[in-house]
Amino acid sequence: MNQLAIILVDDEPMMLEGLAEELQRNFGQDYQIEAAQSGEEAIELIEELGAEGIETAAVISDYLMPGIKGDELLCQIHAQYPNILKIMLTGQAAADAVGNAVNSANLYRYIAKPWDATDLHLTVKEALRKYLQIKKVEEQNAQLRENEQRLTQILEAMPIGVTVHDNAGQITYANQKAKELLQLDILPETKVDRLSTDFKVYQARTNELYPTEKLPLVRALAGETVHAEDLEIHYFDRSVPLEVSATPIRDKTGQILQAIAAFQDISDRKQAEAEREQFTQELCQLNEAFSRFVPRQFLQSLARKNITEIQLGESIEKKLSVMFADIRAFTTISEQMTPEDTFKFINGYLRRMEPAIIENSGFIDKYIGDEIMALFEGSADNAVNSGVMMLKLLAEYNKSRQQRDRQPIEIGIGINTGNLRLGTVGGNFRIDTTVIGDAVNLGSRLQQLTKVYKTPLLISHYTLAGIEEPMKYALRFVAQVQVRGKTQKVGVFEVFEADPPAQKQAKLETKSMFELAVIRYYQGAIGEAKFLFGRCLEKNPGDTAAQIYWERCA
Repeated sequence: MNQLAIILVDDEPMMLEGLAEELQRNFGQDYQIEAAQSGEEAIELIEELGAEGIETAAVISDYLMPGIKGDELLCQIHAQYPNILKIMLTGQAAADAVGNAVNSANLYRYIAKPWDATDLHLTVKEALRKYLQIKKVEEQNAQLRENEQRLTQILEAMPIGVTVHDNAGQITYANQKAKELLQLDILPETKVDRLSTDFKVYQARTNELYPTEKLPLVRALAGETVHAEDLEIHYFDRSVPLEVSATPIRDKTGQILQAIAAFQDISDRKQAEAEREQFTQELCQLNEAFSRFVPRQFLQSLARKNITEIQLGESIEKKLSVMFADIRAFTTISEQMTPEDTFKFINGYLRRMEPAIIENSGFIDKYIGDEIMALFEGSADNAVNSGVMMLKLLAEYNKSRQQRDRQPIEIGIGINTGNLRLGTVGGNFRIDTTVIGDAVNLGSRLQQLTKVYKTPLLISHYTLAGIEEPMKYALRFVAQVQVRGKTQKVGVFEVFEADPPAQKQAKLETKSMFELAVIRYYQGAIGEAKFLFGRCLEKNPGDTAAQIYWERCA
């Protein structure tokens, strides 16, 4: 606060000096005591002090003076400086002069001469206290006005709309952005029950007015703090989605006086969200498409989350069952078709076989023309179950083909189990996933042997060893083969679980005899083997494997 002064005005020097000494003794520590011998001098003194940054808190003036009289002086001071406290100290003022000072100059107090020291002290002290109170209130009001102005400037500069409503819903303030969004020239007289109608507020993506009781502002006037994004303002030519937040404003007792709402046009955000959702869907579709080229299980085996993480040359060794399934005489079949029909035929077949692999925890590594190469983790039962299921699905498919006078399809399936190396191969511009190892080669070899023994499903003794319950399958030992480059021979077993019931039963009845015949054949006891194979054919003339062996023996 600036330094303060008290100005004394009297044309009698002795009286002025005594009054100055009296006030200097009581107030000189906090106030600068100044004296003037005329009204004109007093006014000049106030201006000079003001120029020096010294505020005049009170003026104590005599009435009867040459030139400007006391009441006139105080009126002039009041007109220019209304906050200065005015005291008249005289013994000669008439009632009309005092009345003029009271009415026109807001006279604080009249003190008669000669003054009582105690009365003078208390009067000046109370006047100064009142001046400081007025000054403090004015400073607070000025600060409040400054804060309000600053707040208004901030609100006007904000890119979101802000409105303040009284407890009846009437708008008492709206910033420029709010006026733009609500298309307001002046603040309308709007009540709560007409907010949606007057401002054309609708539920998002509908032509239904927003329910009054659910409006964020109405809920805020009821005491809630609300955030909502399901509102739209409908203009003549377009709709604008809004994000709205509303909160109540309470007094010291907790009563709701007003509510403030902040809202903004979120068209860009909604468009961005829609584009992001579309992008996400496209990305999911792309990932789904990629997964049809690179199975998720392959990525998981390489400890990769998506295809972008795969690097050329990565590989890992795992124990898997590998299956090769091939259509018999495909070349002959395709020669009777156009290229377009050939593609339709292959895809129709593969589409029917695929579920048998997926449902048995396998995944298709690749299609090689009409041939399927699939991999199975865990128990070898998964691969064998898949092969059996494929043959049963094929039997159903062949029934529908025969109804349309189409040639039935025959396939051969070979399954082997062992350690394989999964990884990526290729160059800088093209890579592919693959599996490498002797177990893969043997699986392919078994598939080729199905043509030799004219049986649809063969497995190795490695796969048989990996089956958890081998007795649940109809199978028999059918051959012993030498793998190229290996000294150990491999046992080959036919799984005839999917054979027609009569054929399956006949093979079960001759199983022991057939397996003994195979053993004798590989032991070199050809005559005994031929006899046993002949006995098998007597009981099961349709046993193609027994027929092939019998012919070999012959």
